[in-house]
Parts: sequence; C-alpha cells; structure tokens
Amino acid sequence: MIFTKEVEVGGKKITIETGRYARQANGAVMVRCGDTMVLVAAVAAPEPKEGTDFFPLQVEYREKTSAAGKFPGGFIKREGKPSEKEVLSARLIDRPIRPLFPDYYRNETQVVATVFSFDGENDADVLAACGASAALMVSGIPFNGPIGEVRIGRVDGQLIANPTHQQTEKGDLELVVAGTNDSIMMVEGEARELSEEVMLEALTFAHAEIKKIIAVQKELMSDAAKQPMTVVAKEIPADLLNDVKELAYGKYKATVSSVLTKEARADKNKEINAETLAALAEKYPEQEAAIKEILHDIEKELMRERILSEGIRLDGRGTRDIRPITIELGVLPRSHGSALFTRGETQSLGTVTLGTKNDEQIIDGLREEYTKSFMLHYNFPPYSVGEVGRYSGTGRREIGHGNLAERSLKSMLDKEAAFPYTLRITSDILESNGSSSMATVCSGSLSMFDGGVPLKRAVAGIAMGLIKEGERYAILSDILGNEDHLGDMDFKVAGTTEGITGLQMDIKIEGISFEIMKNALEQAKEGRMRILNIMNQAIDKPREELSKYAPRLVSIKIEQDQIGALIGPGGKTIQGLQRTYNVEINVEDSGIVNIASANLDNLQKCQKHIDQLFAVPEVGEVYEGPVTKLLDFGAVIEILPGKTGLLHVSEIDYKRTEKVSDVFKEGDIVKVKLLKIDGNKFSLSRKALLERPARDNKSDDHKSGDHKEHHHKREHRHSDSGESQE
Repeated sequence: MIFTKEVEVGGKKITIETGRYARQANGAVMVRCGDTMVLVAAVAAPEPKEGTDFFPLQVEYREKTSAAGKFPGGFIKREGKPSEKEVLSARLIDRPIRPLFPDYYRNETQVVATVFSFDGENDADVLAACGASAALMVSGIPFNGPIGEVRIGRVDGQLIANPTHQQTEKGDLELVVAGTNDSIMMVEGEARELSEEVMLEALTFAHAEIKKIIAVQKELMSDAAKQPMTVVAKEIPADLLNDVKELAYGKYKATVSSVLTKEARADKNKEINAETLAALAEKYPEQEAAIKEILHDIEKELMRERILSEGIRLDGRGTRDIRPITIELGVLPRSHGSALFTRGETQSLGTVTLGTKNDEQIIDGLREEYTKSFMLHYNFPPYSVGEVGRYSGTGRREIGHGNLAERSLKSMLDKEAAFPYTLRITSDILESNGSSSMATVCSGSLSMFDGGVPLKRAVAGIAMGLIKEGERYAILSDILGNEDHLGDMDFKVAGTTEGITGLQMDIKIEGISFEIMKNALEQAKEGRMRILNIMNQAIDKPREELSKYAPRLVSIKIEQDQIGALIGPGGKTIQGLQRTYNVEINVEDSGIVNIASANLDNLQKCQKHIDQLFAVPEVGEVYEGPVTKLLDFGAVIEILPGKTGLLHVSEIDYKRTEKVSDVFKEGDIVKVKLLKIDGNKFSLSRKALLERPARDNKSDDHKSGDHKEHHHKREHRHSDSGESQE
C-alpha cells in the first residue's frame, strides 16, 4: 500500500510517501517540496557484525545530474565520486541520526539518499535528512527517533524556514538545525556577525518547525511501520564487571586525577589495560572485548564525575580555562602569508595563496555552474595524533571541518576593499588534541592578516563541551580530545568581537535544553574574546604590503561595448597583450578587466597600454609613440594604440629638416604634442616640445614692434603648415 503525509514548513508543502519506491529496502520514502524530490532508503543486516566495537553506519547522499536536466561534467558522462556538496549533505544526515541508535546495536546499517528531481530553488539536503528519519521509523530498524531538520535563513531581520537559494544568498544567516520533539540534536551554519540572542531566536524558531515534521512522521509510522527487528543487548556478567573494577578502578582514578600530556595519558591507560587483561586472561579467556569496554566506561565515569563534583578537568584546568596559546607569523618565507597557531597540544599551520581569476574553482552540480574565489582546505595527517595511517584522499571529516572554517571566515572579507584575488587558505594540522577546526579558524584569520588580505576583523573559534548526568551539568571551554570523546556535546562557535560568523553543534545524548545552549553560547563568547585579544596582540590588522612573491593584480574598468575591441578578432588583441607583457588578463561581462603579473613593471605597462587603447586624443596633450611610417613630408606616429597622426616635416625641429630619414627611422619612439584634430586626422608637433634657440628669441624681441601685417603673414604661414599636415 502507498501512504502519503503532508506538512507545511515555511509556507511550502512537504510530502512524505512510502510504499511506491524501493519496496525491498527495510524502509524507503520519497520526500518532495516543490519539484525537488529525494528518495531515501534504509537497509540493515539481519545479524550484528561479529568482532565490531562500533556502530557500522553508512550514510550516502547522491545527486543525479538528470534531476536538473543536465549531463555530468568532464569526459566521463556518468556520476563519479561524491562532490564536496554531496559529502557535506551526507554529514547533515549522519550527525543527527547516529546518536539515536541503541548503544548495543551493531548491525551494519546503510541509509542512502538520492536526488531524482531538482527545481533549482528547494535544496534536497534537509529533505533527505527528514526522509532518512522517516525511512528508519517505518523500517523496523531500532531507532530512537524521529527527527526533523530545517534550514533557517534571515532576510531583513525576518527568519525564514527552508528558504530558497536566492533568499539564503540575500540574507545574513544560514543555519541547518536538526532535533527531536524535545530538543536540538545538531546545528551547522554561518552568520554575518550576529549576536548570541539572534542565534537562540533562530534555534527556537527552527524547533517549532521541526516539531511539525516529527508529528507527520509519527502519523506515517502508525500507518506503515514494519515489525521491529529483534536486537538483544549483550549482558556483561556481574562477576566480570566486579573483577575488572577491583583491578583497575583505583588505578584509573589516580590517572584521571593526574595532570598528564595526551601521549603520557595514553601510555598510562595502555599499561592499566594490559595489566588488567593479563590478570583476567585465564579466568575469562574469550572476554577481551568486554573487558576493554568496562575499562573504557570506568575512565569515562571517573573523568565525568571529577568535572561535575570538583570542576577539575583531565589537564587540571577549570571549566572556563583556555589552554596556553602561542602565535608565530610569517613562518614560511615563500608563501603569500602564514601563521602557526598553537593552543595546548593542538597546532594549525595556516597558509594563504593569492591567485588570479583563472585559479577560481568551477562548481558543477545541480545548480547552474558558478565559480568560487575563496577556498579553505583542511588537512589532518595521521602524524598529528602520533599514528600511522593511510593516505587515501580527503576524508569526510576533513571536508566538513574545512567547510566550517571557510564559512566562518569568508563573510569577513572586506568587499569595499575591491580585492580582486582568488584566495586559498590551507590549514595543516600538525598536532591535535581537540578543537583543530577552531584552531584552523584562528590560523586562517592570522595568515590572512599576515598576507595583507583585507579581512575586516580578526575571527577566532572555540569548541565547547558538555558533561551531563541527570540534572547536573558542566559546560567546558576549549575541550580536549578525550573530553570530546567521553563528553556529551561538541559545540563550536566562531566569530569576531562583533558577533558570530560560524556555528556547529553535535549532541551525543538525546538532546539538550535551550537553557544549556544559552549558557554554552555565553561561555563561548567569553572564551572567544580572550582568544581574540591574544591574536590581536600578535597582529590586529592586515599588513599594508602583499608578499613580494604574490602576483601583482590590478583592475580597470572599460565600457561594455569596448570589450570586443580589447579581445580582438579571435582573441588576437588580448593574446598579443598577454605575450608582449607576460601578463594574465581576464575580462568580466561588466567591463572589469583584471591584469595579473609577477612583474610590477610589466603590469603597469600593460595597464597603460589598455588605458591608451580606449583613450580619446585631446588637443594640447603630449603623447609618446613609435614611428610607423616615413613620408617625404613627415612621419606617421602612433600616439595611442591603433591611432596615428602626422608629424609634418616643418614641425620636427626649429631648424630646417631637409630629409625626414635623416632624423628618424621606423620604430623610433618620439614624444609629440597634439596640435589639431580634424575628424580622424591628428596633426602633431615635436618642435613644440623643444626649447626655442636663443637667436630666435632675440629675433622675436626685435620683431615685437613690427607692423601687424608681418604678424598676420606669420599666422598665415603656420595655418598653411597645419593644413599641409592633414
């Protein structure tokens, strides 16, 4: 049977249908808004995967280019590996649903969302997340949902649920919010320096819409849900639990109470685990996995209790304390800007590379093709955590962290500064013990200042944690890796002294209250201000000069009807300029011409050439150009590109010139003054720029008292000379 439910979100109807498509999956739904349609299927293995100590969940989000009536780009005309947009969309599904599966559930589970129709306005990512929840709810797979997910925009101060692409680009806020009926589970987004109060207002607004989506899923579940799968939690024998605690509890308590480096703590934990496993190997020969699980839970319990009861963390800090920060600028001499940001045992090396329009990234997806001139790439090599690992391409986590840092920084570029460069920031994590994405925001901001990039204000980021047991809770500033792993929340906030620019939150328990979020935002602001103060002491504004190794780039404006003349037939003119001056020229449809070169002198010469190409000759102005042709009565001079005038033999010098070729040869550069314009004919004079011989000055003095008849005759001779030049 086919079941369909409808709900209105942001003034638009969303339908969720099951029973028509992908009927052999455990659960499948088609979600539609406008003409955007996404199919989400959920499948689980009937038996748990043996020997697995984690939940094997795979979430995929794929866009069919046929959904927008397009062919895939490139030579191979079929979809290939997922794009960055598809990876980020998959994360928006994975992050809110993963914590809602039972802890003991170990069956391989796969959730696949496929976009089959796209209307150009309504993004399928949040629809896919709602569809994932609905598919799981009707599948019989154990899932403590449902969840809802919405995108929130803000245009002219008004909040909008599931805005169109055009509304999102126009506004000053974009948040994707997911949650259950009781609380928020995930937040991801960017803002243009908005306050904590506006963020809380947006989250409250989003939650009201989420509740409507959840209500519809519950209705669908009551009509179409399959029989729940039988999944039995493995019980740990009481005697095993007691024996492990007797051997390890006291040792772990001492370790948790000691201030140790990340490496030293890991070594101590390994030692305790090895001793415990060896002591119990004979009594419990096949219980190694269970023993390790108990040991992990002991450490978690002790760490959390110490924070809640004493307010002391693993490294001895209080809940609001931030680890020591050091900043070094310009550490890479050949990069266009660099900064090494170290916070405790987390270290990010940020570098800035400036390029031209040719370096822009072309984005080819379901939307119309566009280019991207601001990029941030985050790299997390295995050695940053002291491990050996495979280098197998950029992982989802790296893409997600880089995207968050990019969104936190990009809105702070000063648009009024007319910075025409393509900009790439690279963050290489050299050490990691928590919050490397927020260290990336800091190193990215500092490296842009070091590179002379016009960033309006410094941007800093901080990661907040949460320990919650019943009604007791503690919010932690600048969390460690262990506090992230053993805690209940990872709440990242980036921003300036004026407001928030980036936000990301993930919850590992079934949601938190708005009171906790409010307190976390306030504590994050306090920490952010302290970090910004340290950063501004190192450098508080962009350097005035770009690196000498950065390409020099200048922009000039020509009229739109002049673009064809600059390009020339078959690109001949513009290609000739690029060869002559060894520059790179890009012309925009608006008439903006960007010229780039590593050589400033070549750049200036090319700019002057283009300026002259469209300059209008003016009487009285002085020009300099080559001799293009010699005549019996003068020389033809190119005063501007494509514009020539006649330098008559009588205007070459005060003394008589018998033969033009005695003075000039073709190619000589001559400075002349424009005397007269007659249509397209230009009369030039070199003599007018020369110093008059002394004898002529005396002669003029003598003649100053002569009759006016002589003066009129002299004027007549000059007039005749001008006519002959034409």
